[in-house]
Amino acid sequence: MSERLSELLEPIAAWFRTLGVPEPIVHWGHPAMMGIVVLVMGSFVGLAGWRGRVLTGEASAKSRADHRKLAPLMFLFIALGYTGGVLSLVMQHKPILQSPHFFTGSLALVLLGMNAVIALTGFGKEKGIVRSLHAYLGSAALCLLFLHGVLGLKLGLSI
Repeated sequence: MSERLSELLEPIAAWFRTLGVPEPIVHWGHPAMMGIVVLVMGSFVGLAGWRGRVLTGEASAKSRADHRKLAPLMFLFIALGYTGGVLSLVMQHKPILQSPHFFTGSLALVLLGMNAVIALTGFGKEKGIVRSLHAYLGSAALCLLFLHGVLGLKLGLSI
């Protein structure tokens, strides 16, 4: 499956190669950009979500509003970064869909997607329980993304 996907993505990778992007950017661009998304945006989104839960009044409302505005953008950037990471490996003629970094990224995207569905459904009838599930699932996804970054650094240094 990995080889077939690489073959399907090769025309796109070949087009990007024609742009003359320097090798260090192809190699380290994905980790640099995604590191910013996860560390800065992810930390802010997670903190805003938890502040919305534990604070009261206007501070809680502002944190919930910040979380609601930025979490979808963070999910979008992570989904785009996931695609960019796979494409970066194809551009470098490296195997895809095989490393622990790939699997942690896939799982994190699934967890964040599940969390998005929970939020989009208005937290269902059992709002308290489902809101708690949302908070802990999001926190687990962020912790997994930190591990994902460590595994990505290991992968980047090995290729």
